[in-house]
Amino acid sequence: MKPIPEHGMCFICGSQNPHNLDVTWWERDDGTVVTDVTLTEAQQGPPGYAHGGVSAALLDEVMGVAVWRAGHQVAAVNLEVEYRRPVPLSQPIHIEGVVVGQMGRAIRARSELHLADGTVAVIGRGVYVEAPHLFDQSFYQDDDTP
Repeated sequence: MKPIPEHGMCFICGSQNPHNLDVTWWERDDGTVVTDVTLTEAQQGPPGYAHGGVSAALLDEVMGVAVWRAGHQVAAVNLEVEYRRPVPLSQPIHIEGVVVGQMGRAIRARSELHLADGTVAVIGRGVYVEAPHLFDQSFYQDDDTP
């Protein structure tokens, strides 16, 4: 696995954003993007559990990163989040996302948020379309990315 460079002001992983979630993404050889993170009271929804919007943001971001790493400069046009279990704070969670297909301009991705015991707590599905006009050329790029 190799680390994916962070990108500036991103709410999830940008070192320039003082409110970021301090996430470092990693890419597996098969293109799956993963991370492990522990959420804190700063991300609380119900007492002791993560806000659903934080789970959704993490799943959107991991899918977007996977699509970017596959060579597409995209923005989300449709997100579906399926909440199966509450996500406890102060416990490690594992997040992964992967591109699952493309039809025309629509690139589809899937993501999962796993609890410490491996249980799938939240599933994300997303549709992304090319939107290079929204991004700086260096966004998500490193020496290994076309």
